Amino acid sequence: MELATAAVRDLAGAVHGAVLRAGDEGYDEACRLWNAGAGGRRPLVVVRCADAADVATAIRYAARHELELSVRSTGHNVTGRAVSDGGVTVDLSGLRDVRVDPGRRLASVQPGVLWGELDARTQEAGLATTGGRISTTGVAGLTLGGGFGWLMRRHGLAADNLLAADVVTADGTGMRAAEDCEPGLFWALRGGGGNFGVVTSLEFRLHPVGPVVTGGAVFYAAEQAARVLRWYRDFLAGAPDDLSVQCNLLRLPPAPFVPPELRGRPAVALAVCHLGTVERAGRDLAALRELGEPLLRRLGPMRYTSLQRLYDMAGRFGSFVYGRSGYLPELTDAAVDALTAPGCAVPGAGSIVMISPLGGAVARVGELDTAVGHRGAAVSCSVDAVWQRPGAAAAHVAWADRVWAGLRPHCSGAYVNELGDEGPERVREAYHPVAWQRLRVLKTHYDPGNVFRLNQNIPPAAGNAGSRTVSPPAGDAGSRKP
Repeated sequence: MELATAAVRDLAGAVHGAVLRAGDEGYDEACRLWNAGAGGRRPLVVVRCADAADVATAIRYAARHELELSVRSTGHNVTGRAVSDGGVTVDLSGLRDVRVDPGRRLASVQPGVLWGELDARTQEAGLATTGGRISTTGVAGLTLGGGFGWLMRRHGLAADNLLAADVVTADGTGMRAAEDCEPGLFWALRGGGGNFGVVTSLEFRLHPVGPVVTGGAVFYAAEQAARVLRWYRDFLAGAPDDLSVQCNLLRLPPAPFVPPELRGRPAVALAVCHLGTVERAGRDLAALRELGEPLLRRLGPMRYTSLQRLYDMAGRFGSFVYGRSGYLPELTDAAVDALTAPGCAVPGAGSIVMISPLGGAVARVGELDTAVGHRGAAVSCSVDAVWQRPGAAAAHVAWADRVWAGLRPHCSGAYVNELGDEGPERVREAYHPVAWQRLRVLKTHYDPGNVFRLNQNIPPAAGNAGSRTVSPPAGDAGSRKP
């Protein structure tokens, strides 16, 4: 213990930020995770980094003392792997700088920034990039896993709008990754998650968006779910890129806009974002009349920043969350039957089956142009059980597994940002086989000891996935051409 204390003291003297241990002010907050079911992890030390140099110091410290390393930007992840248990947690939550260049339509963002914060800054200039549908999601984590959002059918995934990133790799080397420098690393960062280094800054392409869009949701009785799902499938086939419509199975929330007599009632919702004029949105959404009178309609012009907060209550920190998910190449009648089978009704407020449309700009990017896989799928389907009381776990997990068992035969692959602790085979399913092999080769080059393994892990190709040894610096970062 004395040696550990001395080593921690040395670390504290070597960084510009703070080094926290259990009992220190800020330690518990640094261990806080979005998913209460993934909590309980207690790092030996948390390094609350003030800059990229602190990140490098923390990585080298963990390697020198053979300690497990985790990286926490915002903690908004279902698995909870952002926090180490007994090792070193690199806390990036203090890196919160945002710089917007309206003339060049660029934004530079540090990894502690939330999507709501970035949206607020870019919308000052009437600009945005594809971001998470929950405003408290971290910019970095969502982007590195691909990045679904309301804008993706028009402007591509968050990862498709990433132009460059500053990264600290497993040997503590800082480098810039872009198309014209470290292109292999840049390719891997767009979909490969946190496997290749700690990203300390991201540069995004911005697009004219809003500030007012047509958004909101229309809710129908759960008894109509099969009909609505089939209508939704056919409607998506001809939908313009400016229109993104989710189809969600849920219970009406205890929100002010829901009449008291409808709260808690099972329903199917069509959640909408239309980027065109109000008139064009009206024409494109006129087909909703085919479904008849809804239970509730909350659809109209709203600020884009308000739309981005539509799911914030459902995505608040501290709930228990368990989910299963996959891509559907097609929303077939058999898949619809699985989603609406007896016993599949959503068990409580907060739980949801969320069907997100792909297509448009997502599908126009080549399957191997980035690491993101399954671009040709029609939709992504996520089955998320959410509850508040620990004793309710068994029923909610059983519901999610039951729905997934019926849906799984119709699914292909997985979206890495929605994977839980489902094992290495499911991680591999997230990627095209050719991309998977390339990712493993790049992992061997940039992280041969698998230092960055508390994630949806891509093991090195050399077969040394369990090693904690970090290879020595390779000299000039610019000379690396994997």
